[in-house]
Amino acid sequence: MGEQTVTSPAKTLREILTEDQELRARLIDVLQPQSHHKLSYEEFLNQIDEDTFAEWVDGEIIMTSPASVQHQNIKGFLESILRVYVEAHNLGVVFADRFQMKLAHTGREPDLLFVAHEHIDRLKSNYLDGPADLVVEIISPESIGRDRGDKFIEYEEAGVPEYWLIDPEREQADFYHRDTRGYYRPILPGTDQIYRSSAVRGFWLAVTWLWHPPQITRALRDLGLV
Repeated sequence: MGEQTVTSPAKTLREILTEDQELRARLIDVLQPQSHHKLSYEEFLNQIDEDTFAEWVDGEIIMTSPASVQHQNIKGFLESILRVYVEAHNLGVVFADRFQMKLAHTGREPDLLFVAHEHIDRLKSNYLDGPADLVVEIISPESIGRDRGDKFIEYEEAGVPEYWLIDPEREQADFYHRDTRGYYRPILPGTDQIYRSSAVRGFWLAVTWLWHPPQITRALRDLGLV
């Protein structure tokens, strides 16, 4: 006896139309731009950890690159002498190592920041809520646009009184003070190549130290600390 072929019943017009509508709905869902959820600062903090190189900009997570050896050497030197100086004179606190500074629309991680005692109330458990008194950014090839452009404007508008931009590749250091109208003005070192900070009272820096850092003890001795 031969094998019988079982044929399925023909689809009704209603079934065909229903499947067509479902297919169209799926296509529209794929092709239609998805609604983009912008992260709040709190959501951003919950999604990153201490080992993540990232900043928060207008609800977006912006990944940043690890620093070079030269970058780390300059940062380590500045952090050491600034921290000792600030603590010795009881001026405030110094932070580094990806500590967040939250401004109106951004959460940045400056290479170094100084917060004076009178603004310690801005410190939260894991970020600074508002501008630091001094921000230091060490420029890398991938960050030059942010440091000299976006961050320059953000820090100026947020009221960061003093901003240092250090470019190891060009061996160029630019120092800015915020004037009474709220604009950054460049402050040049003296003829002796000594820069004197206004945010960190009494602190001075030999610009040549940035490119050829002396031993920490020698720099501290020159600053009158040892």
